Amino acid sequence: MVPLTYGIRRRVCTVRGIGLQWAPGFGGKVPVDKHAVVVPTYNERENIELLVDNILALGLGSQVVIVDDNSPDGTGVIADELSRRHAGVYVVHRAGKLGLGTAHIAGIRAALDRDAAQIVTMDADFSHHPRYLPCLLEALDRYDVVIGSRYVDGGGTQDCTLPRRALSRGANLLAHTVAGLAAGDATAGFRGYRRAVLESIALDEIVSNGYSFLIEMLYRCQKQGWCIGEVPIIFENRQRGASKISR
Repeated sequence: MVPLTYGIRRRVCTVRGIGLQWAPGFGGKVPVDKHAVVVPTYNERENIELLVDNILALGLGSQVVIVDDNSPDGTGVIADELSRRHAGVYVVHRAGKLGLGTAHIAGIRAALDRDAAQIVTMDADFSHHPRYLPCLLEALDRYDVVIGSRYVDGGGTQDCTLPRRALSRGANLLAHTVAGLAAGDATAGFRGYRRAVLESIALDEIVSNGYSFLIEMLYRCQKQGWCIGEVPIIFENRQRGASKISR
């Protein structure tokens, strides 16, 4: 694959698919920086407890910030119970379905308030599997922003419908041609940020809310010259609950 480059602070950052691997018993570096995983939820009662259990079972010391948009299926109630059960789980309750972008921002702010040095955003439905968290966090030692990417060597999709794959490819094409983004997977929501990156962005000035929020965030990171890398993941279609693709 041809490397992509960004300028950053008078140096060139080369962006590649980073071939890091991790599994229980892996002898490489285990992330030790204080970090938080932000998980927006809306009607995810079938997934949220299992997801949190999977994250905590990795033994990385993760804080988990659940941002629930007053889910009518009771996801917020389950999230509160998880918060009572686990000291590192926090819940942000919002009045209603206010959009993916503002949910990310609310979770990011809550994580910053809890002094997280690294912040990861991911979906609640296991399309972003927690097994990739150690690899993504390790890559943040080298990059300011790390994307869990479907479109680098080793990445891909599993059980995704043709219309959804076409929508993703089309959105990425627009992100590359219109916004000038260089990352292979510019629309991915599975990302890690260093604290300094998020503190440098005026979150109040972000105008996008739905999935376009992901493109705007990456655009702002690239425009400011932050070093952006990608690690391969397999994006897995949800097995439980209904898709939120229109959110």
